[in-house]
Amino acid sequence: MNFFEFIRDHLAHVLPILAAGFIAIALVAERSRALMMVYPLKNSKLFFEKISELVVSGRIAEAVSLCDQNSSSLAPRLVKAGLLRAHLPDEAVEQALALSLGELTRMVTKRTSFLATIANVATLLGLLGTIAGLVASFEAVGHADAQQKAAMLSAGIATAMNATMMGLGVAIPSMVLFSILVNKSNSLVADLEETALRTIDTLKLRYYMADGSEHVHANGNAHPPAAPKTANVVSLTGRKAA
Repeated sequence: MNFFEFIRDHLAHVLPILAAGFIAIALVAERSRALMMVYPLKNSKLFFEKISELVVSGRIAEAVSLCDQNSSSLAPRLVKAGLLRAHLPDEAVEQALALSLGELTRMVTKRTSFLATIANVATLLGLLGTIAGLVASFEAVGHADAQQKAAMLSAGIATAMNATMMGLGVAIPSMVLFSILVNKSNSLVADLEETALRTIDTLKLRYYMADGSEHVHANGNAHPPAAPKTANVVSLTGRKAA
């Protein structure tokens, strides 16, 4: 019995495994596109340089607009959540970033774990087909004459092995692709955490990096403007640097 005859003659064993395989293919296609094409931010270095420039110069609305222009990626969404609370105390900004980070992390990791489940289910379905094939073959052998027993037993074993092969044929690629997608998801989550820290740092530093009159923080603490470049600066050693 060849493999295609097995599929044709044992649809009850084959269809659940094929269904698991098609679901795995759909999941891999959707998650691969999201994690490798949609969610990552292209030219992230240039984006964050522009955001920093706009924030330091006080042009928060333009920075938010820049985030909207790149809203298909996840990092700009996270930066926008912090910028929308730039006028509030640091605690409110950090809370907004934490909430947005949690939401975006769930977007990154959703449905990926189903691949591991599909791999386990496909293996078990293959094993179920194996056991069913062996049971059917031994029952048939018990009622067959001596000349037919060898042929029926070999056919039953072939059916059992084909079921196992189909189950493993779905399970092994699913586990490999699951590992690849999980690794990519972890990388994106780490990038988002770094983006949150970078956003907080940029919003805090804007008071010290901007030139001009004194800037007052939203929590009521006043911060003096940055010292002119020509002024003398006292270093940590207590000595004046020219």
